[in-house]
Amino acid sequence: MHGGGRRRLARLGTLAALAGLLAACAADQTGSVLTPAVITVPEQAPKTTGRTRSDEADHAKLVASFGGEYRAPAAHRLITEITDRLVRASDRPEESYAVTLLDSPVVNAFALPSGRLYVTRGLLALAGDSSEVAAVLAHEIAHVTLRHATARSEMALRSQLVSRVVADVLNDPVTGAQLESQSKFTLARFSREQELEADTNGVRVLAQAGYDPFGAGRFLDALQRTMALKAGNGSAAEPDMLATHPATAERIALVTRAARRIGAPGLGADDRARYLAAIDGLAYGDNPGEGLVRGRRFLHPGLSIAFEVPDAFAIENTRNAVLGTTPEGSRRLLFDQVEASGDRSLEDVLRATWNDAIEAGSVENRIVGGRSVATALSRGKDWTFRLAAIRMGETTYRMIMAAKGATDPEPAFRRWLESLRPIEPEETASLKPAHLRIVTAAPGDTVEGLARRMSVPDRAVDRFLVLNSLQRGAVVKPGLSYKLVVE
Repeated sequence: MHGGGRRRLARLGTLAALAGLLAACAADQTGSVLTPAVITVPEQAPKTTGRTRSDEADHAKLVASFGGEYRAPAAHRLITEITDRLVRASDRPEESYAVTLLDSPVVNAFALPSGRLYVTRGLLALAGDSSEVAAVLAHEIAHVTLRHATARSEMALRSQLVSRVVADVLNDPVTGAQLESQSKFTLARFSREQELEADTNGVRVLAQAGYDPFGAGRFLDALQRTMALKAGNGSAAEPDMLATHPATAERIALVTRAARRIGAPGLGADDRARYLAAIDGLAYGDNPGEGLVRGRRFLHPGLSIAFEVPDAFAIENTRNAVLGTTPEGSRRLLFDQVEASGDRSLEDVLRATWNDAIEAGSVENRIVGGRSVATALSRGKDWTFRLAAIRMGETTYRMIMAAKGATDPEPAFRRWLESLRPIEPEETASLKPAHLRIVTAAPGDTVEGLARRMSVPDRAVDRFLVLNSLQRGAVVKPGLSYKLVVE
């Protein structure tokens, strides 16, 4: 959950609305917030020598919307080398791209016709070798080389992308509206056929560049398994590369067939050892400045708040909210920040942000931990909700817990509410961001043993397997390198 900017008051309805919010938040967005997924811009704008001031401004806004630029010299050098190699093997070898790494855990990459290519650190963390990263980049570059949009579309829609990023992601609607009026730039969503065409073309270029063409299928499989892990936590996935692409199973089948037409598994390089060395130490997961999940605890140094969710809840930090669920999905929770003036009553905040009826006589105004709190009960058709609005300093937060059926979740909700507190300075100092550590397996090492060394909130074995492109039942091979998530 970001510390900068506050969400506007939004009215929520029944569980369907709450579930929609949960899905939207887990997808890194709420409401009309721009989905920063697979941003590929119309291709046919003529290139110029040198970038214009407008290009640089657009670049800065896009980078800001993804958390800023991520500095990792070794990884940047390798991704630049991979990109150059792919371009030389493409149908437009005269082109060139400037690579920018983005400080976002979201798995994503996109290419712009202005000659810029963006890769998130989340994608680098998931990929298992150079051929997998190259497969993603080849796909994105293919959208440009295949001329998947017209020059007129690019010119007419150019400002819309930037304005939406500014207005919705950066919470600057005034500047966003001004930029939109300039009518310059926008996001192009490619049709299903164009996505599949880019997949096929990407595999061909991947092989022509000397990389393992089966890397495309491996990466898509890892992406699909990552989404399944998030779904297993009860929250919708971030709007990663799946958001505007055809079904992943279909894409895996297509790229695997395309690779087999080129040759049998084993051809081309995957450059695994060099790739892993380049991403050793890469930041993993949430940026501490935007809040961290540590087991059942959530800590946000920037907002100076912390809380602990009840037993059985697994929580996930997203761009606009903290989401939680129990394994069976019968209880859910949401914590977010709302925009409300200090003179607005907390009861009014609750009613303004909730569409369903609040049970008569259920609103309570009290002091919890020295802070003003308003709580209420709401009963939907299939779910029962506990709501709270809390004022800490000049900031107002909202806590929502839902329980399936008619059971009031008040006992668990009360424990959660009472756990909300200011974060202590020593806690802030002790928080260490997670990062990747590349280790060499020793004789006797096992999947379970290495997974126990991971600093992850849950399902360590599953996360280790996905990160290292291993299937259930796989064995660790002495002498090979593996990714661990550590603090």
